Amino acid sequence: MGPERSAAHNDGRVPLRTIAREWTRLGYTGFGGPPTHILLLRRLCVEERRWLNSKEFEDAIATTNLLPGPASTQLAIYCAWKLRGPLGGVLGGLCFICPGLILIIALSALFLAKHPPIGVLGAAAGAGAAVPAVALNASRGLLPASWRRIGDARSQRLRWVGYAVVGAVAAAWFGEYLVIALIACGVFEIVIRRRPQLESGATSSALVAGTLHVAAFGGLAALSWEAIKVGALSYGGGFVIVPLMQHDAVITYHWMTGPQFLNAVALGQVTPGPVVQTVAVVGYAAAGVGGALLAAALAFAPSFAFVLAGGSRFDRIRANREVESFLTGAGPSVIGAIAGSAIPLARSLHFSWQIPVLLAAAVWLLVARRSVVTCLLIAGVVGIVVALVGVGV
Repeated sequence: MGPERSAAHNDGRVPLRTIAREWTRLGYTGFGGPPTHILLLRRLCVEERRWLNSKEFEDAIATTNLLPGPASTQLAIYCAWKLRGPLGGVLGGLCFICPGLILIIALSALFLAKHPPIGVLGAAAGAGAAVPAVALNASRGLLPASWRRIGDARSQRLRWVGYAVVGAVAAAWFGEYLVIALIACGVFEIVIRRRPQLESGATSSALVAGTLHVAAFGGLAALSWEAIKVGALSYGGGFVIVPLMQHDAVITYHWMTGPQFLNAVALGQVTPGPVVQTVAVVGYAAAGVGGALLAAALAFAPSFAFVLAGGSRFDRIRANREVESFLTGAGPSVIGAIAGSAIPLARSLHFSWQIPVLLAAAVWLLVARRSVVTCLLIAGVVGIVVALVGVGV
């Protein structure tokens, strides 16, 4: 047993330098999204260092999945918080986020340049063509756990389908109202279960309406709203940021074109760390490096706040019926929204050669069930080849 582990077991405190080193390593090796992040955290904290026991870790997973925002990021913050309190939580979270954030901002500068090299254009067009299939795959991945949550009651299953349809329709055709749709489904389920929180529901609606009004001014206020929306109102995993941002980033504020948004999603998938870092690409398109840093800071701030303020209350959060009811309504709506986002994403494809790439990606992900990162990298290589032989990109 090494000296760092001995120190942790003797006085319950892990050195901050150890947290900085290990969480930075997680940040630059965490390719593959939340499943990979959870696996790496479990290996580090439970199996190798034995800082947490299995029950503590599994309870943390269950609770962070109940919170809005990127669950695997919150899990990383929580594990560091358990080891060294608030300072450890902040340090661990920043070290987990920053490696991927630095990389994605650098790639944003390359992919969103006014005149990027032809190979970059090809890679972007190829990877972007696969993104609608990635959305469908992300939705499929969330479905089993959500369906198990509802039990066998026929009425509940019918409501689940209804919530999913609401989310899909809102994401596909009414993107500007998606946040309202998600919140409405969650509040409706609370009401149906005869445990209404009408006052808090009205407060949430007023908050959304008020913030939408602020966002209407555009500029940094709009970018700030997009980032806060991603961080504080996204349920069901990192990919829900796609339908939450797509309409505003492309149609409302014209920060980027449809193909550029596809590139942003692809970059968020192939870089290490949280998928939510896609928001930094949107921030870069809106206001350069400063916009990217602002968007990232606001998107991740709620996760730090939720864990640092509520970490000691995780047991009560898991036992709260209103939280469970809200997620029973909002969860299916999120799954539908992610699937529905594939429609406007597919409409953003501009070249005929992208269609077979999309179909091949759908087979790779939905039938063969292979890696998302590998899929996007292969699609990017196909795009480079297409560009080099002179086909339009």
